[in-house]
Order: sequence, then C-alpha cells, then structure tokens
Amino acid sequence: MDLQQIIGELIKMKVIKSIPTQVDQPTGGTVSKVYILDDTYVVKGNCIQVTKAEYEFLQTYQAVTLLPRMLYVSPTYDYMVYLHIEGSIANESPVKRDVLKTLVVDLINHYTLNNDLRGWGWADAPTNTWQAFLLNEIEEAGILIGSRLKSNEHKFLRDLVRRISSGANSYFIHGDLGFHNFIFLNKQLSGVIDPTPLLGEPLYDLIYAFCSTPEDLTKETFDDIVSFLRVGHKKDPYHLYGNVLIGLYLRLATCLKHHPKDIETYLKAWTYWLGIHRCLLQSIKGKGFVGE
Repeated sequence: MDLQQIIGELIKMKVIKSIPTQVDQPTGGTVSKVYILDDTYVVKGNCIQVTKAEYEFLQTYQAVTLLPRMLYVSPTYDYMVYLHIEGSIANESPVKRDVLKTLVVDLINHYTLNNDLRGWGWADAPTNTWQAFLLNEIEEAGILIGSRLKSNEHKFLRDLVRRISSGANSYFIHGDLGFHNFIFLNKQLSGVIDPTPLLGEPLYDLIYAFCSTPEDLTKETFDDIVSFLRVGHKKDPYHLYGNVLIGLYLRLATCLKHHPKDIETYLKAWTYWLGIHRCLLQSIKGKGFVGE
C-alpha cells in the first residue's frame, strides 16, 4: 500500500483537504496496514475480500455511534478511510458488566438480518449452515487445546454443537467482538473497531465479548447481559448456556495461542460452566452428563 499515492487520491477526491502533518502507524491488533492521519483519519488496507467485507459491515451500520464513520473506500477495495475514534484500547479497568451492557444495547441490538441469502460464517467465504461453520471452528480449536481437556469433553462439545447450532436466521455481525477491539475514553466504551464480519447469530458476538477477558465469567453476569438482547432467536437456558460453552471452548484455543498466562483461569471457567450445563441437563432430562 503506497501511502503517498493514497494521500494524493484522497486529496483529489476531497476526502481530506491537504497533506497530513502527522502520520502514525499503530502496531499489533490487526493484520491490515493501518495509518492514522493527523489523529483524524484512519487509512486501512488489506486484500480485496477482507476490505470489502469490513466496508460493507461498517456501511450497513453507519447509524451505530460505536462504530467508525466511513468516509471512503477505493474503487478496487484495496483500502478504506474512516474517522478516528478518540480513546485507547488500554481499557483503564472499566466494569466488564457495564461495558457489555453498552455493547448489547448500542451495537448488537442494531444488527440486521442477512437478506441476500449468502449463507453462514465468514462474510467473505460463507458456508451452507451455521453448524458447519461452528464445527470447523471447533475442529481447529480442538487441535490447539489438545490434552488440556479430556477426550470426552472434546466429544461432548462437538455433539453439543450438532444439537443446538441450527440457526434460524443469519445476521450481519462483527465476528471479532472482543475487548482487544474496544476503545475506551474516561473508562467508558467509546468505539468498536476491526470487524471480521460474520453471517451468524447475534448471540455469538455477545458470548465472544463475554469470553474475551478472563474476568467475571459468571452465570449472574451473563444472565444480566443477555437479558438486554433484543435480536436473534430467543433461546431457552439449555441453548443459552450451551452456547456459552461453545464460546469458552473457542476462547481456550485463542488463549493458548495469544494469552497463555490466562489459561488456568479459563479452564476453571470451563469447569464452572460445564457444571451449570450438567445441572440444567439433569433437571430437564433426569439423567447424567457429558459422554452419555
């Protein structure tokens, strides 16, 4: 990505008024090439499919104030430009429950149905079903998790996906909705960046955010947050808590890859949520647990 050429194009298209006096290049957090011009404009480049999917997501939800305001996308979709959101990803110890409530009310509840019938999964490479997408993600995660979990736990999770992942309707969702993509200002959530758009269930994004840090992974917190959810298929507790286990399983793999110091905390959360699911299953069916 030739930044000088892009700046010339942006001036010509009147997206920016003049050559910027300050150019910053953030490190980490994304595989895209990102430049911040004069603390005002973000120029972000990636391959065509990735940029196009992200642009479509941001353009779809331009009315959502937590998301960056789109200004321009190149005709060839090799880069896009949006307004910089003031704040920092260094989260200044916000209250997790409050952040997630804001996220549900001000972003997730604005998600819209995928009406063009593109399928499920990654927006730039969809599959036929939500279950097929999740099983593929679970298979890859299982390789990383390995012996950290018992073999019957791996089997239980795969069987659980097959039982509860028949999505009714797909929505256009963020797909990477974790605290690493949240911007905070004065300890308040001020922005959400770097979507990796999915055609899936809004609940997936909520659980992804819930599991994205090891703090406060309790049933009480989750019940409180999910009570604010107004979009997507309404699920009973068996399905809700089963989806939390799916999200935790995927998070275990991410943790081992990027944040291994947190793995013991996540393993304790996994055991905790298995216990919740087991008790619920016993109350519903009057019989035992995993591996049955």
